[in-house]
Amino acid sequence: MSTGSHGVVGGIRIDLNRLHETWMELVYPRQRNADNTVLGTWTPDSSFGMALYRLWSALGVPVIAVVYPLVLCGVVLRYQTRRIDGTATRLGVVGVVFLSVLVWGGLAALARFEPGSIDLVSGGFTAVAVAGGVATLSAALAVTFRRVGGRGTTVALAYPFAMTAVFLPPVVAALYSTTVASVVIPASDSLSRWFLYEVLASVGAAEFFIQNFDREGIAYVIIWLGISIPLGWVLGLLVTLADLVRPTE
Repeated sequence: MSTGSHGVVGGIRIDLNRLHETWMELVYPRQRNADNTVLGTWTPDSSFGMALYRLWSALGVPVIAVVYPLVLCGVVLRYQTRRIDGTATRLGVVGVVFLSVLVWGGLAALARFEPGSIDLVSGGFTAVAVAGGVATLSAALAVTFRRVGGRGTTVALAYPFAMTAVFLPPVVAALYSTTVASVVIPASDSLSRWFLYEVLASVGAAEFFIQNFDREGIAYVIIWLGISIPLGWVLGLLVTLADLVRPTE
């Protein structure tokens, strides 16, 4: 639902009210959008029940304070993803594949016949071809799962494949391009160090990865694959949250 006719303050009030109704409905029946129904909003018929009802209502306030910024983030992301989704829908799976092949085919041609123009070392043509294959396959799968699946399939599969199409190709190309590697590899190394020593170390799992894995070569591809999939889930869940609180017309 657009908040344009209600103004910014009115729109925020509607969002917060809908969030609070959703919170109440986790425990109590007939809470969300029940004011204008024949039965109305359900309330307990005993003093003790009403006390618990009000307690649950009060507990929802700090929860909503944390969740609402995520809703606003989801609204912004939804606007961007709908624009991309609209373009992908118009192109269709075949159109997306054709466009990806056209772009990556051009880069592969440069790597094959003019390798100096894009600063690739030996094996650069293979790198660009593999990166293009990853991007094309991921984009095609993202569009396919978006079109044939419901909300769960879209969040679980379409968003992660879309993120994979964005993140993995530059990493693959970085393995063979000194220019790309000068940006991608240090960023990947910094991110992996943070995850290793801040996240995994806090749960006692860092030593295993230090002893069994090296941060080089294909490991960077695995790192960004491990980033793109959860990131896709997070984006999908944020958009889903925005749809729940502020549904579109």
